[in-house]
Amino acid sequence: MARLFGTDGVRGIANQDITAELALDLSVAAAHVLGEVGEFNGHRPVAIVGRDPRASGEFLAAATMAGLASAGVDVLDAGVLPTPAIAYLVADRGADLGAMLSASHNPMPDNGIKFFARGGHKLADELEDAIEKRLGEQWQRPTGADVGRILPLSDGADRYVTHLLSVVAHRLDGLHLVLDTAHGAASVVAPRAFAEAGAKVTVIGNEPDGININDGFGSTHLGRLQEKVVEVGADLGLAFDGDADRCLAVDAAGEEVDGDQIMAILALSLKEQGTLRGDTLVATVMSNLGMIQALAAAGIKVLQTAVGDRYVLEGMKDGGYTLGGEQSGHVVMLDHGTTGDGTLTGLMIASRVASTGRTLADLAAVMRRFPQVLINVKGVDKSRLESSSVVSDAVRLAEAELGESGRVLLRKSGTEPVVRVMVEAADGDQAHLVAGRLVDVVKAELAL
Repeated sequence: MARLFGTDGVRGIANQDITAELALDLSVAAAHVLGEVGEFNGHRPVAIVGRDPRASGEFLAAATMAGLASAGVDVLDAGVLPTPAIAYLVADRGADLGAMLSASHNPMPDNGIKFFARGGHKLADELEDAIEKRLGEQWQRPTGADVGRILPLSDGADRYVTHLLSVVAHRLDGLHLVLDTAHGAASVVAPRAFAEAGAKVTVIGNEPDGININDGFGSTHLGRLQEKVVEVGADLGLAFDGDADRCLAVDAAGEEVDGDQIMAILALSLKEQGTLRGDTLVATVMSNLGMIQALAAAGIKVLQTAVGDRYVLEGMKDGGYTLGGEQSGHVVMLDHGTTGDGTLTGLMIASRVASTGRTLADLAAVMRRFPQVLINVKGVDKSRLESSSVVSDAVRLAEAELGESGRVLLRKSGTEPVVRVMVEAADGDQAHLVAGRLVDVVKAELAL
């Protein structure tokens, strides 16, 4: 049976794959597993639950809170807040666990649930596996005063914004920014944080109605942000995804600044300040070769991990590093948070622009992006990817052709039924040709 938890919690079509019954059962199982590993020893457990604005999040959050309360956990309902805000609040309030109902950048019909342990950290794989095994089991239910209570967490947004502003080293006075909040979880807190930091703020994609999250707005749809930045003459634009754990940027000319460029900017800034521990950035195997080469020239090492911010986090914790992230715009700054935080990332970018007096385009020009072709191959059996000798041989031939001026990566998605084919090369035409050949091999050899 396929593992229920993917690289970022449990996701699927709301009310079909992700049902109220599943959310309730997962919450009960999570409470039992965390309790048995000693997380609740000696006290009555408390959980914080939040969601993005999806309509389905209303009933899924209710089911999650019901499950936790039925297992004897007191619940603080944080309402609509970004994923990193829930992670922060779990740590800030000393809660024993947290739950976030969101499918991040996925379209509205999807939803998902992810859990945080004490301190606001994502659960380890073995804990998620233990939760899966406990689904639907018989258990002794608490009664009377032992059942959990559900109360509103009314000051969650205030606490989160105060935290964000406390870590911004330089005010943003004089900067004009456009924010695209994807009709998502950052629609209220992000504009407020940037305005209180001193910036002039123009906002788009900030009218969530439960249906329009990520619909033509946000970090996966930069077109409207690019147009608005040029239209109003802003210094830069920032786009978040539905749960605001990622951020991409746009310079004053409307050109995209991706996660690799953002990480390069922040890595150089932290090195200059002496706070880039080990002079190392942790990134995934998807990061552009141009970023790796640019940082190497500045004396910064890049440690590469599997795709997924949880694996970036593991690499950071194992080595004691302070900065990591993904090309998609997940950036983790462990000195200030436990997970990717789009609003914090955006504030740090804007602060760097303000403190240096340089444009975002100038800062991003530190690295040259190698042409990178990424193709999602659907309709194949991704489980056979590693075992196919034909696919492996095709990859070796492609790598030999590209040499040191490019690279190849084939991987199965952790959240979708696809195989991702990525080819990077100094020449874009060559990257497309090599990727096309590999896609043909994958379709032929892994056909359902």
